[in-house]
Amino acid sequence: MKTHAQAVVIGGGLVGCSILYHLAKLGWNDVVLLERDELTSGSTWHAAANIHGLHDNNNITRIQHYTMNLYKELEKETGQGCGVFQPGSLYLAQTKDREYQLRLQEAKARFYGLNFYEISREQALELHPLAQFDDIRCIMYEPDGGNVDPSGVTMAYAAGARQLGASIERFCPVIGTDLQPDGSWIVRTGKGDVHTQWVVNAGGLWGREVAALAGIKLPLQPTEHQYFVTETIDEVASLGRRLPSIADRDGEYYFRQEGNGLLIGAYEKDMRFWAENGTPLDFAHDLFPDDLDRIMENVIRATERVPVAATAGVKRVINGPMIWSPDSNAIWGPVPELKNYFCCTGIIPGFSQSGGLGLLSAQWMIEGEPQYDMFAWDLARFGDWADEKFTKAKVEDVYTHRFAIHFPNEERSAGRPARVRPAYEMQKQMGCVFGLNCGWEHPLWFADEPETIETNGFTRQNWWEPVGREVRMLRENAGVIDISNFANYVIKGKGAYEWLDRLVANRVPTQIGRSCLTPLISVRGGVAGDFTITKVADDEYMMIGSGMAERYHQRFFDMVDLPANTTFEVATDRVAGFNVAGPKSRAVLQRLSNSDLSNDAFRFMRSAKIEVAGVPCLAIRVSFTGDLGWELHCAETDQVRLYTALLDSAREFGGGPVGGRALGSLRIEKGYGSWGREYSQEYWPQEVGLDRLIKLDKEFLNKEAYLAIKDSPPREVLSILSVQADIADATGGEPIFTSDGTAVGRVTSGAYGYSVGASLAIGYVDPNVAMPGDRVEVFILGKSHSAVILSEPPFDPEGHRLRDVQTAEPAVVK
Repeated sequence: MKTHAQAVVIGGGLVGCSILYHLAKLGWNDVVLLERDELTSGSTWHAAANIHGLHDNNNITRIQHYTMNLYKELEKETGQGCGVFQPGSLYLAQTKDREYQLRLQEAKARFYGLNFYEISREQALELHPLAQFDDIRCIMYEPDGGNVDPSGVTMAYAAGARQLGASIERFCPVIGTDLQPDGSWIVRTGKGDVHTQWVVNAGGLWGREVAALAGIKLPLQPTEHQYFVTETIDEVASLGRRLPSIADRDGEYYFRQEGNGLLIGAYEKDMRFWAENGTPLDFAHDLFPDDLDRIMENVIRATERVPVAATAGVKRVINGPMIWSPDSNAIWGPVPELKNYFCCTGIIPGFSQSGGLGLLSAQWMIEGEPQYDMFAWDLARFGDWADEKFTKAKVEDVYTHRFAIHFPNEERSAGRPARVRPAYEMQKQMGCVFGLNCGWEHPLWFADEPETIETNGFTRQNWWEPVGREVRMLRENAGVIDISNFANYVIKGKGAYEWLDRLVANRVPTQIGRSCLTPLISVRGGVAGDFTITKVADDEYMMIGSGMAERYHQRFFDMVDLPANTTFEVATDRVAGFNVAGPKSRAVLQRLSNSDLSNDAFRFMRSAKIEVAGVPCLAIRVSFTGDLGWELHCAETDQVRLYTALLDSAREFGGGPVGGRALGSLRIEKGYGSWGREYSQEYWPQEVGLDRLIKLDKEFLNKEAYLAIKDSPPREVLSILSVQADIADATGGEPIFTSDGTAVGRVTSGAYGYSVGASLAIGYVDPNVAMPGDRVEVFILGKSHSAVILSEPPFDPEGHRLRDVQTAEPAVVK
């Protein structure tokens, strides 16, 4: 067995073998995979192995299509059959919301040049004459949909990896993973130790146990899952061809041909956890006892769709384990707190995603970063707050709602609250409806009555009018926004300036009371983040960034060595914050503070330590609303006291509490981007308008990568559009076309602009196809909506309100 390797992959299932193959494909040939039993042991061998291309997340759609196209290439490359069957898939909509979802996916498919389109009932019956579609509103067809052979695909990855020089050791359990002082690892097995630069946890059902060897806890929980295959059905056998699969997600089952019978599976409401205290180490090609009664309601709906299924006997039942994350997406990426430890586990649609997971994993380890923004999979989206209780509650929710529509802006209640601030109960009594951000409960909007339940859908919901009142209140008077979900970092010591200046691309303030906005540059030269940095005292800075990116950004912070006598603290847990904004925000604050808040004394992008209602605060003259405003940061223990005083004062001036939904509308009116939507490593600074904040006369993290793309013309340009929409607004992900059907861009954020009277969208537009002033089509609800690309933000494009230039009037969209 090898004693040294560039990477050791632990786990010989589908995903582990794909990662091994892609590492070798990208040039790392000195890699080894360790499997405790036989390849495919665990959840791979018994999978239904369906494949499909479309996903609500655009980048996941892209890598799923990469995966589907890879299997036939693998067969040619290795000679190992993957058992690829692609008779197509029929996607059915029984409800209006499902129709909206499918039509949006059809528009996205057209944007990306993928094969997914609407067909008639008659065409569907020609493809699947054994089904009935009388109750169906809309049918989409994916010609490339189908299924593969689980073992065949896994063995093909393994064969391809071996051909490229990789090694595989079966029946070789890993018993230890020890981090070395230089960041390398010793992987210990019964056959000997392997010294490696990278450890890859692809342990699948044993992902938790493998992680525990390195002192890591992953938010994962296995469940049982059942499907069954019928005996031969004469009507199926006599067709002489393979039937397309049926994706009737409103019916909550999946359905496809298997041999001359049918395969039916379901995600039932009466689900079962398994291995809550750890996956047995001797589990391999094992199954659980059959329990078809649990899924019988789903099966009945399936047999109503294809009646001949009810006439057939059951040939075999598969009741096997699957391992889930709290949101059913992969737990993927390098662990921020460790050197060179990579996870890829918790994958549910593995046969649709295995190729993409392998490719992007190899890119991250070899090239330093994946080509796409895949934060939806990044394990950094969870922290210690995602404990066993939270994970189990979420897993039960995502399992039992596997085929439910996950609407834009939807907030599910399972497992919550996980983390709350002192003002939480007070806000609840005020009618607050909360969202979840990095575990924190934070205000989304304020209803007229406490305990109001938010509705969900693709069209405007019950929060649309209340959010409008909040926006208009702030624009006309003042609003108080809880921003305690922002990430806060405190850097102290003699090397504080030096460290920050080497980290970020803008110049770091050198005078106390000065602040700057700055991008953080990614490994490929894109935008890894955006921060506000404030010098608060000699050798002390506060840095504020995206709350949900706290662990993600830790990877970049660790790329710059902290100087001696310098400390870096994640202070988010102990700091609370409010943004007081609007034309009367100065009056609201001046009523509570003896500090001079006049424009001359406290200018835009300045800061000061002041007292507000007797509470010590760091006040920063900045506002994400685009209006006059201050951010106030205080000790969490003072949050209720400060909030109460701010609201009492705001009411004197016609103001009040404002939530995150209103903040989204306000920042979109101003054309401000947001991390995870407009800003990610996938986009270049010159494409998002942040290149003006990059100073090339200094050193900063990944400067060479930025210089390599600096003079390249923007591939796309971040733009703002006014859309003719009346019942729904863009939310993100909607494709944009020219009037002649040419793909031109996609929406990243959208909202109604209440203070400018227009439905707005921010997104990326190809400058070679469309320019400001051009009319385009935005596909909201999967339908074409006329829009115009604006030359400037519709609200206060000159920034007069932000800087308190009294002569300004907000622009109005025509």
